[in-house]
Order: sequence, then C-alpha cells, then structure tokens
Amino acid sequence: MSAEEIVKKSYAFSEKVMTSTTFGHQSAVILHMVTRIKPDAKILWVDTGYNTSATYRFADRLIEQLKLNIEIYAPEMTSTRRNVMLGGIPNVEDPRHEEFTRQVKLEPFERATRHLGTEVWITGIRREQTAYRQGLKIASWSNKGLLKVAPLLNWNQAQLKAYLQEYNLPDEQDYFDPTKVHDARECGLQTQL
Repeated sequence: MSAEEIVKKSYAFSEKVMTSTTFGHQSAVILHMVTRIKPDAKILWVDTGYNTSATYRFADRLIEQLKLNIEIYAPEMTSTRRNVMLGGIPNVEDPRHEEFTRQVKLEPFERATRHLGTEVWITGIRREQTAYRQGLKIASWSNKGLLKVAPLLNWNQAQLKAYLQEYNLPDEQDYFDPTKVHDARECGLQTQL
C-alpha cells in the first residue's frame, strides 16, 4: 500500500485517530499527507519548551499554511524551573536524563492521548532514522494499547525531499530534540509508550 492508502486505512479503522508531530525535519510531509486525506485531522504537538526559535516560527507557519487542527500539550513544569532543578538539560549518560525525558515528552504525550481518547496514533517515523526503527512494522500495538501506524516507515530522504518540493512545503533545518540529543537516538515515545 502507498503511504496515503495507509493513512486512509487508519481512519477507516477508528474515528479516534491522532497524528503526532515535533515540527522537526521533514515533518511537513506527514502533516500535509494526513490533512489532504482528513482536513480536520487531530494533530498533537508536545511542545517540550526547548524548541529553537526557528522551530517555533516553522510550527506557526505550518499550522497556518495547512490549517492544522492542532492540540498542543506541554510539560507540567516550565523549562526554566526544570533547568534550575536539574541544572539544565542532563547529558544522555546522566541518570537524570530519563526523568527529564519522562517530564518533557512522555508524560505530556500520555496525558494528551488520554484526554483525546486516542486509539490510533499516526507517526512520521522512518526506518532509516534509528537502529530501533529498522525492526518496526508499519502498524503495531504500543505498550499502552495504541495502534501505532507509520505510513512513511519505508521512505527515504530523497522521497521526503521530492514530496516537499512537489507540494511546495517548508522544511525545518534548525530542530533540536533535547530528549534525543543525537538524531540516531530514540526519545522514548516509540520504545516506552
């Protein structure tokens, strides 16, 4: 099936579908694809509070351009307070990094899926991004009982760039995920939820 067909099947499976985004690199592809199929699709953004200025501007631009039905969830503690309590973003080898990740990414995401009643989670992850993702299937059950669907799982950089160009979509080049730090790491959503 094509990525578009996978998205359509997700909506045929349940009405309680949510697509997540970080507004990171090539995120416009999955957001555009989903909203072409379902213009009022629920889009979840967990705003960690640690995005770059460019990412916030990119998010605003894409929200407006695609008329996103966006649900924004944030950590319960502000980034300023957390920085004081933890001394900044803990290094990935620091044992406090796991708690940092729970606070800024996992807890807000779980809270959002509960509040939204999510049954199906569409994600823009791709196989080539991390070693963990190489073993994933396009559709699988999360540890928390959500049906995770990854329509772009088998796409590569060239396909993403071609899609962005075909639809004249912007791309975010200054994205930073404080829970991953390095692009080849997992942030915890795929492995723990």
